[in-house]
Amino acid sequence: MIKKTLLSACIALGFTASVNASIETRDWHNTASEKAQKFVQDNIAIDFYASPYKTGWDDPIEVANYIDLAASRGITGASVTIAAPHTPNFKTLVAEHKAWADAAKQAKTPIRFVNKPEDFQLALENGEYAVQWASQTTMILEGDASRVKDVAALGIKTMQLTYNETEKAGVGVLSYLNGDKGGLTDFGKEVIDEMVKHGITVDMSHTAYKTTMDMMNYMEKNHKGVPPIFSHSPVASTYNCEPHETIKETQARMEKNGLKKGDADYRLAACYRLLSDEQVKKVVSLGGVVAITATEFMMDGIWPDDISPKQFAEMVDGAVKVAGVDHVGIGTDDLMTTAKVVPFAIANADKYADNGYMIDAFEKGAAGCAELSKHLAAVTDELWKMGYSDDDLRKLYGGNLTRVYKQTWK
Repeated sequence: MIKKTLLSACIALGFTASVNASIETRDWHNTASEKAQKFVQDNIAIDFYASPYKTGWDDPIEVANYIDLAASRGITGASVTIAAPHTPNFKTLVAEHKAWADAAKQAKTPIRFVNKPEDFQLALENGEYAVQWASQTTMILEGDASRVKDVAALGIKTMQLTYNETEKAGVGVLSYLNGDKGGLTDFGKEVIDEMVKHGITVDMSHTAYKTTMDMMNYMEKNHKGVPPIFSHSPVASTYNCEPHETIKETQARMEKNGLKKGDADYRLAACYRLLSDEQVKKVVSLGGVVAITATEFMMDGIWPDDISPKQFAEMVDGAVKVAGVDHVGIGTDDLMTTAKVVPFAIANADKYADNGYMIDAFEKGAAGCAELSKHLAAVTDELWKMGYSDDDLRKLYGGNLTRVYKQTWK
């Protein structure tokens, strides 16, 4: 794990040295029981991660090694983000798609590029690794909703309307944090219509509270039976934190409670990437799924040097307590390495304008990304201790998401 002093030094040096993928994540696999390791091997386990070329990795061997380790430990595959702030248009999306596909093919494990929900089961049976493409932005549409068909043709299976900031389709969580109380736009509605038409699952992670509620109300009225998802969003009530404040509102709350920097409960901003119970219950009412991420900087106020399997399991359990076991999944949002992500966030401050919340969390120790292959077997033991059944875990690890995909993909 990169500790605070090393992380600070790396930031100061601009991360000129190469860092191997997921170096920050402690490996818990060998602490798990043989029974748990076998359970993961024998069942579908789907992750979600966001490691763009030149941000999460530089050398294709990093991707290949990451996939091979995951496959060797029973991770069936993942939804891989190939569109976010680094892809402001369709041309850069195509380049990212090629870079990622070429890197994945260098793995020793055979790759199955996902076109249908059944591909996850086929990957499990055939010893393959399933790669499902995801977009965390609609910038790639360049303001033209009809281009959703081109995105679908490229194989993207889930898409967010926004990434943090306000886009033409709606308001992102960081824009909301900075006072933009807008919601879903008419263009956003057009995009949703096209996504449903072309079989792309509507993803609401990173999206502002009002925009998500507008989206769900719009889909409830116009696209019954087509559930949306939150692909990588923890639940705020797990940590008793406030997800929907602006920075000014958080500052006012800190002053009212007599809290200042250095106090244990002091916050620079709300836990803006987390979901309120209201959002969770609404997506459940539509048949959707909340996939929790175990990236440490989202664990409001805990920020451990090493997230433990027990803490990971508590994040899952916290979501289940609100959503129910039929509506929770796992999407770690693993960045492969924060060594490249942190300087990217600093260099693109407008994309991460959270009053220093994320960087502060990294400085306090939240450097890990909870790489699923290093955690899931040990998490399985913890969830069994909590009383979860094998059938429950099959739903949480992939069954719930594949159910939604069967309802939404064409």
